[in-house]
Amino acid sequence: MEKQDLNIVFKDYDPNQLMLLPKNLCDLLPLEHPARTVSAVIDRINIHLIIGHYSRIGASSYHPRMLLKVLLFGYLRNIYSSPKLEKEKELA
Repeated sequence: MEKQDLNIVFKDYDPNQLMLLPKNLCDLLPLEHPARTVSAVIDRINIHLIIGHYSRIGASSYHPRMLLKVLLFGYLRNIYSSPKLEKEKELA
């Protein structure tokens, strides 16, 4: 967790979380899947300026890294709208 994240409440985000059956979510993707590359790239980006714009009050937010990963992966698949991203998620 990044230093600036400590005072901001984000929704839980753990790409290594276990599912109902003891299966790691990352294990569901083949090693060569482009989503792994997107994740690795976004994990290396300094997002302190983005996090600085989040409010410390109010409802929890989705973590900006997760949102960036979803958007970038969508762009790689030529998906540019939220409803289409949602539909793609359901098909996965």
